[in-house]
Amino acid sequence: MSSHAIESVTTEIEPVDETLKKPLFRDIDADDTAADATEIESACMTCFRSGVTRLLLTKIPFFKEIVLMSFKCEYCGFENNEVQSASEIQKKGIRIALNVQTRMDLNRRVVRSDYTCVQIPEVELEIPAQTQKGEITTVEGIIDRTIRGLNQDQEKRKVEHSDEAAAIDEFIERLQALKELKTSFTLILEDISGNSFIENPDAPAADRNCKTIQFMRSNEENHLLGLYDKTDIAEADIEQSCKLEDNHLLKPLDEGAWTYEDLHGEVLQFRTLCPECRSACETNMKLTNIPHFKEVVIMATVCDVCGCKTNEVKSGGGIEEKGVRFEVTIATKEDLTRDVLKSETCSLRIPELDCEVGPSALGGRFTTVEGILLAMKNQLENDGLMFHDSSDETTKERLQKFLRKFNDVISLETEVSLILDDPAGNSFVQSLLDNDEPDDKLKIIKYARSYDQNEELGLNDIKTENYETP
Repeated sequence: MSSHAIESVTTEIEPVDETLKKPLFRDIDADDTAADATEIESACMTCFRSGVTRLLLTKIPFFKEIVLMSFKCEYCGFENNEVQSASEIQKKGIRIALNVQTRMDLNRRVVRSDYTCVQIPEVELEIPAQTQKGEITTVEGIIDRTIRGLNQDQEKRKVEHSDEAAAIDEFIERLQALKELKTSFTLILEDISGNSFIENPDAPAADRNCKTIQFMRSNEENHLLGLYDKTDIAEADIEQSCKLEDNHLLKPLDEGAWTYEDLHGEVLQFRTLCPECRSACETNMKLTNIPHFKEVVIMATVCDVCGCKTNEVKSGGGIEEKGVRFEVTIATKEDLTRDVLKSETCSLRIPELDCEVGPSALGGRFTTVEGILLAMKNQLENDGLMFHDSSDETTKERLQKFLRKFNDVISLETEVSLILDDPAGNSFVQSLLDNDEPDDKLKIIKYARSYDQNEELGLNDIKTENYETP
């Protein structure tokens, strides 16, 4: 090709406009008129003519990314709306038990995935997993949908099977009594994917009527989600699996090719997805040693698309024999400068503000007391769209009042106590004394874990003695 031809080709190539970079999952904004909805031609399940399905990728405040799907047929008028989780399957399953007592509890928003089992023990109601599509609804909406399903073909059933129809009518009356709150009841969501959620109307305060427990999945539940490991591969397929491993992203190193000292002095990089917009980005990882504590792995991620910056800390060791609870009094500027290592299993609590943050909310991080407080505040201000967009003035005023109190804590106008509770014992708070003994404003309490805490950490199923015996 001649140089003139090359020059003419290169002049036609325009530089990429950096402003066109947009997060894959964006917040729903009333001012955003150019919503990135994808339209797909699909068949109508009623008349089997062609209709249009619209897909919108967005985020739910205080939850995670979802895909909204809407179908409408212009011929027969059939409409169908669904929601599917777009987040990765969580490390643990989740079990949420809500004690429904008031009308506000009935109006709580509920997000449930395809793998959610719904139970109401008081009326012996159970909706098995994968029998209904995931949806965004309310507690009352779950009951209404159940009633509609039971009423379907009820007239025909009364003619052909009168006894069964009478039993169903009796059960519907019991469900109607739940909607009228003639008695309190318990709604249980058990989701092995960990992607279900029930709104806390008192947030950021602790939800006293709702209890959330994370649990380790069994092998059968992992297989149901499509998760397999090497131990699940049949012996006949081991040779074939070894061949496939040559194409894996992560490959084992030869013995002696990478020493422990090399790992300490090297910053490793690997490709990942942004936790906010799910765009491709890189994470830097380094193994370091915290004095008077233990080795930890520090990871930092910067997204070029949405500008999100995160840092995360994971313990380099195992779970300690006992849990640990730190109680820090925040009264002076010196108290805000303490180094804090918060692990993934550590929860936070400020009793004076009636504020409680679960272990998964802020993740693991190495920062200061002030950094922890700012992270809690920023999460409420930046991700609190459910409050800012709400038409409930009482809810918005409660958040603003709480933020004013939080600002008084950060500006040291109000003295409070910050409690870090880590059942795994992998968190750390710096002492202001030179001998590393707790100072007057720091209490360190080590305690024996309860059965439920061991269950959440997966310790009850670990066999440490005679484990070679089947």
